Formats: sequence, structure tokens, C-alpha cells
Amino acid sequence: MLTIVSDLLLTDAFLIKGQVEAKYTRLSQLLDEYRKYFVRVRDATLIDLNTRDRINTPLLHVNVDEILLAHELIETAGDPHAARLADEVHTQRVRAFYTGNLNVELAGEVRPGCYEADDRSTRRFFVMQNPEVRGMKLEGDRDLELLSGLSYAILNKTRLSYIYDFNEH
Repeated sequence: MLTIVSDLLLTDAFLIKGQVEAKYTRLSQLLDEYRKYFVRVRDATLIDLNTRDRINTPLLHVNVDEILLAHELIETAGDPHAARLADEVHTQRVRAFYTGNLNVELAGEVRPGCYEADDRSTRRFFVMQNPEVRGMKLEGDRDLELLSGLSYAILNKTRLSYIYDFNEH
């Protein structure tokens, strides 16, 4: 049976591949507006970040608060609306850190102040363009290597430990 993976979710224990159920809009907006504790992922594959063992399950419930990073595997090059938005938004370079069971650094471009609680455009999640993932061994596993070539990542601001904003004075 061929499974189409459309979504990636990174927790501090697993990379989860599958299809977020009942997706009515882009993944970034869905996660930011989600009102339940658990998001349902169909045809899920969990890749253990330590052992690289795999677990396959037809349905997985993921606690939204456990998500560090998310990504929707869609073709954005043909999306004129997304391209126009990307051109209009002023971004600045930051380095964001998650610490805990998994220590991860993400360096990339974000909209100024998007990581703050008083940001008027986002609640819990924000988008980082051209993220560079550091602190994890990604090489040698084709699923984990997906994290090294993302055009954007959806970050959970409530799980961030530190942010180096190179533009604040």
C-alpha cells in the first residue's frame, strides 16, 4: 500500500511522518488555531531520534504541546499567493533553541517579533524561512535528512528556550 506523506512533526523523541487529519487550511494556521489537546495523524511513521527505529500505525494522536517543529510537504513554487506573501514580509535572522531531552538549534529568517506572546499574527506557532537544523545527527537516515532541506519550518513558540535575535538593539 502506498502512503502519501504530507506532514512532518518533530517532537523531542520522534520525527513523525503522516497526514494530519481534518486539515482545512495550511498546517501553520491549523496548528496555531488548534483548540484540542491532540492532533490526529493518519498513516503515521514515528522515527525514534535516538535509535532510528520505526513504528508504523494507522492513527496517532500527538499532543500539540509536544510539537517542536512542523512542516507541510507541499509544492510552494507554484503557489503565487505564498510567493507574494513571502516577497511582502520583512524578515530578520534569528537563532532559536529548544532545550530538554533534545537540544536543537534552528537558524533562519522570521518576521520581527513573531515569537512574542503579544504578536498579533500568531498565537502558539510561527514560521521560520530557510531553517538550518543543528544539534541532531540527521545524516544516514533519509527521513531525518528531510529536516536539513526544508524551505520553512513551523515552530512552537511556547517550547522555545532561547532566541538570539541579531536585529534587536
